[in-house]
Amino acid sequence: MNRPVLRIAALLAAGACTAVVAQGYPSKPIRLVVGFAPGGAADTVARAYAEPMSRALGQPVIVENRAGAGSSIAADNVAKSAPDGYSILIASPASISVNPAINPKLGYKPSDLMAVTKVSTSPLLVVVNPDTGIRSVKDLVATAKRVPGQLNYATSGVGSAPHFGAALFSQVTGIDMVHVPFKGGAPAAVAVVAGDVQLSFATPPSVLPMVKAGRLRALAVTSPERSPLMPEVPGMVAAGFPDYAIAFWYGIFVPAGTPRDVVQTLFNAAQAAARDPQVKAALAREGTEVATSSSPEDFAAFLVQDEKLWVKLAKDTGARAD
Repeated sequence: MNRPVLRIAALLAAGACTAVVAQGYPSKPIRLVVGFAPGGAADTVARAYAEPMSRALGQPVIVENRAGAGSSIAADNVAKSAPDGYSILIASPASISVNPAINPKLGYKPSDLMAVTKVSTSPLLVVVNPDTGIRSVKDLVATAKRVPGQLNYATSGVGSAPHFGAALFSQVTGIDMVHVPFKGGAPAAVAVVAGDVQLSFATPPSVLPMVKAGRLRALAVTSPERSPLMPEVPGMVAAGFPDYAIAFWYGIFVPAGTPRDVVQTLFNAAQAAARDPQVKAALAREGTEVATSSSPEDFAAFLVQDEKLWVKLAKDTGARAD
């Protein structure tokens, strides 16, 4: 048999295998890998989606936390997993755009992951320890200018949305604060409550419970206007800084090469979960909105444009992986 015939036979065999894999999918539990510690925004969103996706897929979707390296450990794990739909990643811009821009030694490339759908969107929350006496964003800026380099802010890691949110705010306002990265939003919030650091630019799920309990003070959301999910907290226009705004998202990804039918099955399951009133309610309680893509291709196109913002912030801040 000559080489062209062999090549055609191999392609036909590969196509047949893909069809068989997709047709029987899923036939066992699915890992939903999270790049941050339990209790943070990524973990909250993952757990809200996991149960209704399990119902839609007919197999358990099991959340697996692999914190560290600004979510790179989780992204690398999924990128190097078999492209069969049984290892999926919930990720933010940190995994997809930022880490590749700040870490030349990263073990994976963005092209090693395939977009499925966006699942949520949210502004950040600017919070302080009440003992600081800071009661507004204007107070925060005035204090930072009075004692440059003495205010410390906690985030979920180098290159995370909270890190870049704070860095961009420092650029816009001309202040100097010190970044203290943690392995997730929850431990960062605990550090602010304990007074180890003074403030945080944080994902709402990481800090809202502590804000409601009076252990943290919310100064503003990082969107221009108030969030309908947190109407008591001013937006940046009302806070006096209309030139500053930033938001972040979470989405689902699979290893590159995952069969198209499997991607569509996961997309459909995520869409079904997003329509579940309990998912919307669970995210709303944490200050996060359900937000989905119209198709995997739509999400992939969004990522091309979104990357420009985060890569620019990476360059502007000079951020480097630890």
